[in-house]
Amino acid sequence: MKTFEYTRPRTVAEAVRLLNEHGPDAQLLAGGTDLVIELRNGWKEPEVVIDLKRIDELRPSITEDGGFIKISASTVMTDIAEDQRIQKYFPALVESAVVVGSVQIRARATLAGNICNGSPAADTAPPMLVYDAVVAIAGPNGMRRMQVDDFIVGPGKVALERGELVTAIELPIPQRPMGAAYTRLTRRRGTDLASITLCCGVDADGITRLAYGSVGPRAVLLVEMSGVLADPNASHETKADILNEMFLGASPSLRSMRASPDYRRAMLRVLGARALQTAIERLPRETAA
Repeated sequence: MKTFEYTRPRTVAEAVRLLNEHGPDAQLLAGGTDLVIELRNGWKEPEVVIDLKRIDELRPSITEDGGFIKISASTVMTDIAEDQRIQKYFPALVESAVVVGSVQIRARATLAGNICNGSPAADTAPPMLVYDAVVAIAGPNGMRRMQVDDFIVGPGKVALERGELVTAIELPIPQRPMGAAYTRLTRRRGTDLASITLCCGVDADGITRLAYGSVGPRAVLLVEMSGVLADPNASHETKADILNEMFLGASPSLRSMRASPDYRRAMLRVLGARALQTAIERLPRETAA
């Protein structure tokens, strides 16, 4: 491991200043579940590591404000999964949080870090896309916000500019009833990177939001507006045709050791149909399309 400077800023402003000063030679430390491995294996060799855990503004918290549930940047997966408001409004996010790594990892890994890592296989990315999550970002020019769908760029890449860091993830509380489900495909039970991640949400207006990852350079969101997918009375064949069209953009890596491209494409359709059915079942019957 290459030696580096270690700093503990006390404020977001100080962290931003350090990030802006060191640019690509700086790495942020929050949960550290990815960074520690990258440092140990020599995949990253920063000049300075900036530890965010002493910043009061980023301390672990889940709050409700202005129609949003706000999850601070240092809030870990375990706290997210156990929060009653998250369970009530965003159950698919809970389902993704409880399968991130091991129980020890979930006690350290943060939601913000899971997205900022830019992994195509990030478990929480599909639910956050379905729930239309917003990323709050602090930088040299102040605060800005952007949709998670715009924030995720590609493998290991997110839309952070020099000197910027994520301070929170904001989830808009659904204004209409929604049923949602998260599922994934792995090689084995337990701790494993997913070959497919997928989330499906169906709302009371018959709109279906479906996001999937680990089968391309980034997780993607697709929206079906006709109401056919959300219709519990529509035939399985009709829904299968629509899902097949929605999954045409999947481009699994040819080099992956986790599963072949053909197997991933086939299972993507299976998981999509299962998650869709579960989402419909979770939507209150009196409001289902």
